[in-house]
Amino acid sequence: MDDDLEYRRKERTVLVVIVVLASLAIASLLVAFSYYCYIRNKVSKRLNDCKRVDREYKCDSGNLQVATDNGLQVFTFKQLHSATGGFSKSNVVGHGGFGLVYRGVLSNGRKVAIKLMDQAGKQGEDEFKVEVDLLSRLRSPYLLALLGYCSDNSRKLLVYEFMANGGLQEHLYPGSGSNSVSLKLDWETRLRIALDAAKGLEYLHEHVSPPVIHRDFKSSNILLDKNFHAKVSDFGLAKLGSEKAGGHVSTRVLGTQGYVAPEYALTGHLTTKSDVYSYGVVLLELLTGRVPVDTKRPPGEGVLVSWALPRLTDREKLIQIMDPALEGQYSMKEVIQVAAIAAMCVQPEADYRPLMADVVQSLVPLVRYNRSTPKIGSSPSFHGTPNSSVLQDPSRASG
Repeated sequence: MDDDLEYRRKERTVLVVIVVLASLAIASLLVAFSYYCYIRNKVSKRLNDCKRVDREYKCDSGNLQVATDNGLQVFTFKQLHSATGGFSKSNVVGHGGFGLVYRGVLSNGRKVAIKLMDQAGKQGEDEFKVEVDLLSRLRSPYLLALLGYCSDNSRKLLVYEFMANGGLQEHLYPGSGSNSVSLKLDWETRLRIALDAAKGLEYLHEHVSPPVIHRDFKSSNILLDKNFHAKVSDFGLAKLGSEKAGGHVSTRVLGTQGYVAPEYALTGHLTTKSDVYSYGVVLLELLTGRVPVDTKRPPGEGVLVSWALPRLTDREKLIQIMDPALEGQYSMKEVIQVAAIAAMCVQPEADYRPLMADVVQSLVPLVRYNRSTPKIGSSPSFHGTPNSSVLQDPSRASG
């Protein structure tokens, strides 16, 4: 009996010891787990802080590259206000879809062209961003160089190299531009302008990936320097094209009346061949001296492409549609070749139009660079509305 009681007492003692030890073990595990969680949270927070700092550093570095590595200068509004004489009306040299364009002189004496955005809302913001983004990355002697920009709250400005002879449109149609004196362009100068502009589009289509589609190529967006070398300008409506051969991008139809390719106008399908069509219209302007759309013309002559296209392959009719300002001073052989190129570029079917690389190759043999200055003559300017003013989408003024 005593032995049984002793055995039970020892059994209870062992049980209590086991329970106590088990409790201690569980408590130790809980403490260890808590400490592990604390350390883990602390390490995680430190890593997150490091990542945040790293992101901020990269972001700052990216912003720095826009101002330095991409070669763009960030101007203050005060600097550009001073450069243009307080945006004086006497310094206005043009008006584009973006806004007024001013002649300016920077503090280092460099002449520049300064665009001041006057289009409020998202479209104006988008055009500003597209120009800064694209032109900070594109490098070609046939594209107008963007030197810098200013983004001061709602005030957006772009600073370009200065092109002394303004837009091609001003010289083809005296009185249509801001220059007080326009110049008649001889045939050789027109050929050189056609080639320079073609090389600009070739660069955008063939040497950039994905290709860049200008979407608003026209005579007023071809600017001329003091020696009448041409550069393509105004990339506010530019769009990245498809990387697939024969592919397209679908987008809202924008551009200038008379220059927009028919398939793009009908479907919104945009390809590099849309620019080729617009280029063909500019070639027709260089040949005929007529604007793309002119409602003052007799019936059947109001739309340049439909009027000129049937006449481009007939020698006698081709002579009749040539710009009278040329006064017959051109090589008929060259005219026939340029007319053939223009006819291919404005084909209604996009697939039948050539690549800009093919256009360049066709024009190169026609252009002679052995002249130090172009043969040009003064043409008296006049005030009032010219009889062939460019008709455009109201939202896209010439520029």
